[in-house]
Amino acid sequence: MRTQRLSFREAALKSGLLTAEQIDAVLQRLASQDQPVPGSDPQVSDAALSSELVDCGLLTSYQSMQLQEGKIKFRLKDYRIVDFIGKGGMGQVFKAVHEIMGRDVAIKVLPRERCTPEAIENFEREARNQAGLDHPNLVRAYDAGHDGNVYFLVTEFVPGTDLRKFVRQQGILTESQAAHVIRQAAIGLEYAHRRGLIHRDVKPGNLLVTPGGVTKVSDLGLAGFIHESDQDPRAGRLVGTPDYISPEVVRNPKKISASSDIYSLGCTLYYAVTGKVPFPGGKTRDKIRRHLEADPWHPSRLNQDLSEEFVDMLGDMMEKDPALRIQSAAEVAQRMEPWAALGGPVVTQPARSRWLPPPFPTGEGLSDTADLDDSPSSGSGSQLSQGTYPLVSALEETDSTSMSSLFSQLSSEGDNSRARRKAVRRALFIAVPVSALLGVLLTLGFLWVAS
Repeated sequence: MRTQRLSFREAALKSGLLTAEQIDAVLQRLASQDQPVPGSDPQVSDAALSSELVDCGLLTSYQSMQLQEGKIKFRLKDYRIVDFIGKGGMGQVFKAVHEIMGRDVAIKVLPRERCTPEAIENFEREARNQAGLDHPNLVRAYDAGHDGNVYFLVTEFVPGTDLRKFVRQQGILTESQAAHVIRQAAIGLEYAHRRGLIHRDVKPGNLLVTPGGVTKVSDLGLAGFIHESDQDPRAGRLVGTPDYISPEVVRNPKKISASSDIYSLGCTLYYAVTGKVPFPGGKTRDKIRRHLEADPWHPSRLNQDLSEEFVDMLGDMMEKDPALRIQSAAEVAQRMEPWAALGGPVVTQPARSRWLPPPFPTGEGLSDTADLDDSPSSGSGSQLSQGTYPLVSALEETDSTSMSSLFSQLSSEGDNSRARRKAVRRALFIAVPVSALLGVLLTLGFLWVAS
């Protein structure tokens, strides 16, 4: 039997976010500001009350919107949920505050429908992976556990936005800006690589950039230790994101190495300075085939401000043969230094979504609303957008046997020497501006004849 949805004031009290005294004080203040018409009802509307509670700092905008929908669950053990951050491949992410320490954190929650034994094991593996890492260019983990059937991972809260959103909203980065971002990511990855941890899903959406210009690598949901590959149930499965996956991982998913992260970081740099993924369009199969066989467009076709030296460095990160690729993330960081020294860091602002954020999930036996209809609500709202939302969908994990059958049809490219690739890049670097100049001269010639 369906029960009636709680009113805003009832939900606010039942949630524990507000006391009756706090609500009464705000109601009295609002009533004193109005001049009621004799004989009219002086009652303050829920909309006016919720707006005032947000203005005076007793509620966040997210909490206010959820209370108006009758949602009442805003606590997870010692954490109070204050905002929705985003949604990634392995769960929803919320901003929260530790009730005792007062520290802002991000909480990743595994969706109820994903709580299979394997998903829970992978989620706990991510928590253990992050727990052993402490570096300024990696998102730190603070806590993990479960409340009923709600499994969660508590990490450092990173204000700002991710690189993918920044490029989509602000445009491509200059060489100096891109070097600042990618160099810091490389330093964080080098720290992880030295401890045997391979990220396996490096991409713009997983590079968070703070308002102060600090880059932090996030989302270790697919990461794995080289020395523990035999114990990882995902060993031999193709995991990652098609736009950024390395050729050698496609050929042999069982063999993971730091070099694969460098290729993905190169693809991320390509996106940062061109605004395009290396192989846009097509289905997942098409993208993967092109990572194996094709060369991407010369970056200067998409950004004519790129220098030949910068393009060479980018090409060395994206070599299809791991033996010809830059060999370590530390070397990537070192080669980025000349451009990073030319200007200041990227300055970001938190992105805001136009859509109503979802409520905090509940576990079995817990209730977040008095209304049994827990379907998503439509409407508009604003919430902090950072980290993993929206992201390019991760490539679904597939059995290694079926993967080998699928990719046996994809021809591996022939071995190309580094000299040949650099020669091609230099030729294109010269050909693009020359072609543009010829086009201008032809146009001027036609105009002269017509006149």
